[in-house]
Amino acid sequence: MASDGDISLEQIKNENVDLEKIPVEEVFKVLKCTREGLTTEEGEKRLNIFGPNKLEEKKECKFLKFLGFMWNPLSWVMEAAAIMAIVLANGGGKPPDWPDFVGIVTLLFINSTISFIEENSAGNAAAALMAGLAPKTKVLRDGKWSEQEASILVPGDIISVKLGDIIPADARLLEGDTLKIDQAALTGESLPVTKNPGDHVFSGSTCKQGEIDAVVIATGLHTFFGKAAHLVDNTNNVGHFQQVLTSIGNFCIFSIGIGMVIEIIVMYPIQHRKYRDGIDNLLVLLIGGIPIAMPTILSVTMAIGSHRLSEQGAITKRMTAIEEMAGMDILCSDKTGTLTLNKLTVDKSLVEVFASGMDIDTLMLLAARASRVENQDAIDACIVRMLSDPKQARAGITEVHFLSFNPVDKRTAITYINSQGEWHRASKGAPEQIIELCGLTGGLRKKALNVIDSYANRGLRSLGVARQVRPQC
Repeated sequence: MASDGDISLEQIKNENVDLEKIPVEEVFKVLKCTREGLTTEEGEKRLNIFGPNKLEEKKECKFLKFLGFMWNPLSWVMEAAAIMAIVLANGGGKPPDWPDFVGIVTLLFINSTISFIEENSAGNAAAALMAGLAPKTKVLRDGKWSEQEASILVPGDIISVKLGDIIPADARLLEGDTLKIDQAALTGESLPVTKNPGDHVFSGSTCKQGEIDAVVIATGLHTFFGKAAHLVDNTNNVGHFQQVLTSIGNFCIFSIGIGMVIEIIVMYPIQHRKYRDGIDNLLVLLIGGIPIAMPTILSVTMAIGSHRLSEQGAITKRMTAIEEMAGMDILCSDKTGTLTLNKLTVDKSLVEVFASGMDIDTLMLLAARASRVENQDAIDACIVRMLSDPKQARAGITEVHFLSFNPVDKRTAITYINSQGEWHRASKGAPEQIIELCGLTGGLRKKALNVIDSYANRGLRSLGVARQVRPQC
């Protein structure tokens, strides 16, 4: 157990303390803060230590980035040929070879321009991640709640989290009701997860249900979100594609160098050729010895691939990543929201009806009535979207009571009166709970369990729906 004087703020910044696992009361001791929040003066002091609660934005010179596409072995040979065309050729008393010079420089600029435009517009992955950060948050400073920029948050701040809020920093939940947090952007989980008081919530996740206060334990690059963004923003290793181009370029330079040395020896000491004739021959050897159009063709090809990927929402930081992706032998992936649409849908063709006199459309209507879209629950929203008109879920009925989902009952339920004065109760939730609720036994129970197992084997999530009708007395 740590005490108030054991750990400094610098040690916390260097992540020498695991604030995610220790008890919440111990978090307050380690961070040297209270449930009344920090003072403005203390907040500014900690801001100088931990830095602002945002990701670092690397500014790079666009001009230098453009010139960088001309800095490779193949481009060096082309640049050397261009210099020879106007400088060395002029030494023989004849005008420079402008057509060759213009042609070579034009190819260089076409290649660099295509590569620059495509990589610049393909999308910056770190910027895409930063767009998910919360711009403002409700924070307790000087004993008062106020809405502030999320960038001012520091470890030790007390923040308020409510329905619809984006979590502005890594935090530990304080006393209160449970929350439902959507972490799909971070973990790929398609459904919100339940967070209890004392649990750890991540920056960039979204609150889908509940309201509670929390104490900030990490900000900026030290958050789970920030570390992920930092990893993406620093993927600048030379890939296989660039290595192949460099090898080709080095081989061309070596071969051309040997050829030019032999050509110079043959032309001048042996054949006594004129200076300009020798230069022309060397230019032909230099230009003809390299695949001068290869960089341009490759850039155009990958630019087309990058454009098609961007139309489907893919973020391509480097065009060479397309070639590397295509050259993979094995792709290991999961089937969560990180790679799928992260959107639940209902396959009506697989719906099984066990009650006599019940059709699929009526079953879907009952499931929609047992849903409440105001709670922003992913399953409820998915069910209601299956109706031709979402208003049908509450049309012609009078709601008496609605049971929200909870971890114990694992279902939602609505009690309502229809236009004929009949009392109805519709429930939807975990199939096992619905089976127990309906009291299924024997062959019918076995059939239901087999259906659930068959769905699970195919990676599908099962949902049970039940109805109870009682005529008005």
